[in-house]
Amino acid sequence: MIDKKLLRNFDYILLINVLILSVLSVFVVNSATQTIGDPYYYMIRQLIFIGMGLFILLMVITIDYNNILHFSKFIYYGNILILSLVFVPFLGRTGGGAQRWIAMGFFDFQPSEFAKVAVILTLAKYLAARGNEIEDFFDMIPYFIHVIIPMGLVFMQPDLGTSMVFIAIYFGMLYFNKVKIKLLAYLAGILAAGAIPAYLFVLSDYQKARLTVFLSPESVDPLGAGFQILQSIVAVGSGGLTGKGLFQGTQNQLHFIIEAHTDFIFSVIAEELGFIGATITILLFINLVYRILKIAFTAKDLHGRLICGGVCTMILFQAFVNMGMVLSLMPLTGIPLPFISYGGSSYLANMLAIGLVLNVGMRRDKIMF
Repeated sequence: MIDKKLLRNFDYILLINVLILSVLSVFVVNSATQTIGDPYYYMIRQLIFIGMGLFILLMVITIDYNNILHFSKFIYYGNILILSLVFVPFLGRTGGGAQRWIAMGFFDFQPSEFAKVAVILTLAKYLAARGNEIEDFFDMIPYFIHVIIPMGLVFMQPDLGTSMVFIAIYFGMLYFNKVKIKLLAYLAGILAAGAIPAYLFVLSDYQKARLTVFLSPESVDPLGAGFQILQSIVAVGSGGLTGKGLFQGTQNQLHFIIEAHTDFIFSVIAEELGFIGATITILLFINLVYRILKIAFTAKDLHGRLICGGVCTMILFQAFVNMGMVLSLMPLTGIPLPFISYGGSSYLANMLAIGLVLNVGMRRDKIMF
């Protein structure tokens, strides 16, 4: 049971915001999958995921987040172990040339989604142990190693998009730990320089194409990833002010948009709900980020602020990159749109993260008896 005194600080607006995004996901996922087998299959599963997500959120807020952090070492090494299991032949499931899932019957568990939350929790504990004493570049290296190990396992799956999220979380949490901007800029410059040889010698041709196709989709890969982006742009543009209406989007219903219910769900929103629907969706994400930041800056301790900072960075980065990808403004990374794209692991991990934020907010003041 939750102490009634804690509920005084519960951010109902944040929860309502998440629920609105979740309800929106049910409708647009249903629209995007109307002509794929059973027209209600994906919608029903998404509803089940929402129910499971609310249960996880409820479980998380009942436990003081500082008590959860006592198990940070177990969480970190358990995370490494689970990420490694996808490479075990009889456990891991391959799809689209990647080995990212563990078959669990009802749905395929994707460890990389939960790994992001695990890194946020464990890095918060690690950073808070030292406080605000990061004074130079070398002080940041141990924390980078902490992040690069799970990130490397995700990259090997291969999952370039999700591995980029780990870097964003790392920088975001250092910022919330009040690391000097010039140090972050210095580190960003080093990583950017290191990305050049990585791009040339580490990435496969397929990954290189996905990173560059947005610059000129009509010429880089017009019949592959370029075609997908071009059709997405057409969908967004054809939606106009009010959209064509749910289940009426031609680009969506005629399958010109591949993976419309996952990576390109925002193009379905723009085509069928128009500029107004897309704008409302963006405003919901802006308010979501605002509510998380509000809790972060009123947290009772550094642990809480860092957890909120990591969750804020994760959601903001994923939403920004996904929408930018749909509009051909960002590389084609395969990052889902939080709370809206179809997928059990992604949704449940995001609800777990929101549960942690609400947890921090509920315990920002000492309980007076």
